[in-house]
Amino acid sequence: MDTICKQSKKLFLAIFSLLFLSFFLSINPVSAQDGEKIFKENCAVCHSMGKETVTGPGLEGVMKRVPSEDWMLKWIKNNDALIKSGDAYAVKINAFATTQMTSFASMPDADIKAVIEYIKNYKPPVIVNNTGGAPGAPVEKEETPMTLIIGVIAFLIIIVGVLRGVRHSLKNLQNEKLGIPEEEKVGAWTEFRNWTRSNKTTTGVVILFIVGGLTSAGWYALKDIGVYADPEQKREYHPEQPIAFSHKIHAGDNAINCQYCHSGVERSKTAGIPTVNVCMNCHRGISKGQSDAGTAEIAKIYEAAGWDPSVAKYNKPQKPIQWVKVHNLQDFVFFSHQQHVKVGKQECATCHGDLTTMTTAKQVQPLTMAWCVDCHRTTEVPGMKDNPYYESLHKKLAEKFKDLPRDQRKFTVDKMGGIECGKCHY
Repeated sequence: MDTICKQSKKLFLAIFSLLFLSFFLSINPVSAQDGEKIFKENCAVCHSMGKETVTGPGLEGVMKRVPSEDWMLKWIKNNDALIKSGDAYAVKINAFATTQMTSFASMPDADIKAVIEYIKNYKPPVIVNNTGGAPGAPVEKEETPMTLIIGVIAFLIIIVGVLRGVRHSLKNLQNEKLGIPEEEKVGAWTEFRNWTRSNKTTTGVVILFIVGGLTSAGWYALKDIGVYADPEQKREYHPEQPIAFSHKIHAGDNAINCQYCHSGVERSKTAGIPTVNVCMNCHRGISKGQSDAGTAEIAKIYEAAGWDPSVAKYNKPQKPIQWVKVHNLQDFVFFSHQQHVKVGKQECATCHGDLTTMTTAKQVQPLTMAWCVDCHRTTEVPGMKDNPYYESLHKKLAEKFKDLPRDQRKFTVDKMGGIECGKCHY
């Protein structure tokens, strides 16, 4: 009887544990980190996390002002419905609003709760000094190759001087033992000149190698003159810009989509350089950067736009920003961003590198003909079910290469004429 009771108890505990585990796993936990990403993708265009007003009010202290978190969830979900329901606080806010807030009716409640959690726990970023370190932190000096070379040469000169002194002392000790007069000490240059006179053949060969090496190095130095990058040699073209726009802060930290600024990337040959008006969409309300240097760069945007932040008006003459072009193909090369991004489904990083880690843009790929051809030979063309033209090409290629091994049946760009001369040069 006791055994039966114990078995029943164990069965009950097992069923209870299973139900509890299922319930726990069914919960989709949200975190402030998820909320930060969702906020930056959907809310940061209109709201700052400080006191500054952008399109909408700043959110500093907002959770202390609203009636409750549940009310906040309803407001974000569908503020228009909350106002029409007669909610007193919603009607009060609407009376002071200059623009209608976007509703997020299709956003899951879990995502909205994550955003609310992020707003509740938000802490302003620590202001750093112009060197990028913490305030008051010592600046680390970067060792350059030239400094290293000079150090090695100085070390070798010291070693040679010490060895010359040792050799001279040993020679005189030997002379003293043999009863020969001491050798007179001469300077390094005199000793070198005497050696070259005594070893003319060796000196000639050394001079020949030095001249040949310098000639070869000079040739390649002249050959490499130009503006291009070489990832193997870790060489990048990184020009200074009139405004130190940080891609890391905008595309990385704040997760702003590249197409927000470069709107022509999916519908034009060129991606386009954003006008200062695009910058002002956000920076009318964001006047402070993450550092004093960042705030100074934002002031340059105001100067270019003719914006006076003290009175919040455009009352100054506009000045065009003279950006320095970074990625520049030859005039005889045809390249279309639309063809590569819209049709080829290529990421910006393929050609431009990981811009989410860069400050001002730099060229990291060589963009030479060889580099493009290699890319066309290895990059597969994505299928496009909604495009009859590409769908038919895929079917024809599948039939054409059906007898090849499976690993060779890749529909790369070169199989579709991607390395024909006329595709890029016409």
